Amino acid sequence: MIERITICGLGLIGGSLAMAWKRARPELHLTAFDRREVLRQARELGVVDATAEDVAEAVAEADLVVLAAPLRGILYLLEEIGPHLKPGARVTDVCGVKRPIMAHAREMLPETVTFIGGHPMAGSERRGLANADPFLFENATYVLCPPPGSDAVRLQQEHEDLLELIRLLGARVLVLDAERHDAIAAAVSHLPQLLAVLLVNTAAELSKGDETFLQLAAGGFRDMTRIASSPFDLWRDVLFANEGPLLDTLGHFAANLQRLRNRIIEEDEQALAEAFEQARRTRARIPRDTKGFLHPLADVYVRIEDRPGALYRITRTLYEAGLNIQDIELLKVREGTGGTFRLGFATEADADRACEALRQAGIEAFRPDDHGN
Repeated sequence: MIERITICGLGLIGGSLAMAWKRARPELHLTAFDRREVLRQARELGVVDATAEDVAEAVAEADLVVLAAPLRGILYLLEEIGPHLKPGARVTDVCGVKRPIMAHAREMLPETVTFIGGHPMAGSERRGLANADPFLFENATYVLCPPPGSDAVRLQQEHEDLLELIRLLGARVLVLDAERHDAIAAAVSHLPQLLAVLLVNTAAELSKGDETFLQLAAGGFRDMTRIASSPFDLWRDVLFANEGPLLDTLGHFAANLQRLRNRIIEEDEQALAEAFEQARRTRARIPRDTKGFLHPLADVYVRIEDRPGALYRITRTLYEAGLNIQDIELLKVREGTGGTFRLGFATEADADRACEALRQAGIEAFRPDDHGN
């Protein structure tokens, strides 16, 4: 049984894991390894039982070691921890690319230790322990990549205690081999990140300083490009480590983009209509109750009159209902009449509760689907 866990790296993911496991199983003994200032913050928050500035000391008694660092950090840690792990220990990671890490683990870890690749498909544009959230993994897909020679059945039989720990996070386990994981991640995680960056930069280049571009970029454009706010240092290593699958995906996308351009040049209305319909059908099959890598917020739109205290009335209503607003944006306003706010909530259930609370308070509120959007 896993009773002692060491988390190497208490950033957003590592800190959220510590908080979630402590909340679900207080008897677990959690040790953290990180920089001195981060460990001090962890002690102040009470999210771990012990801290260590020496990685050998941190992992020596661990049943499970979680490497929650950027890719380069994980590769370095794999080289450092091998001689200090006890026989039978298990090691996992949280990186968004799996093949290079699993290959390095095979070289660096002793045969008495099992490495299982991990990737929780959840995250945020925000970083650090200060933004850690014990509910970050609720309804998220948590990918596990079994070691060579193993499969989903053996993983279930031999590592049920690890799977149970992940379920305690509120996550859903999906077992994939490393190659398949990286190919899928290139298409559904890495490509969208690059496209968001490209969309924003293209608009900036076309605007040539014309602020009207940004004024009209609210709404759909802003929602599509939310992840463009992610810092490059979170993505640098992952993009280059997954270069092969990502280049294949970019090539496929470029060909589709050229085909779409040709259909517009040819004024092929039928082909364009079929492309829109295929996209609609495919998107409808995406599970609505499962988070992706950077899960979108659940939106509520609120129309309210332009008068003193209007925004306070909204926030007070939601505070009294025990609801936390994750994001707030003024979409449009007409002086003297009123405006429309977009409120973002962590879950669909919270958004539905917010709608109901606001309506009961006499405030016009609706979800996007209420208006057929």
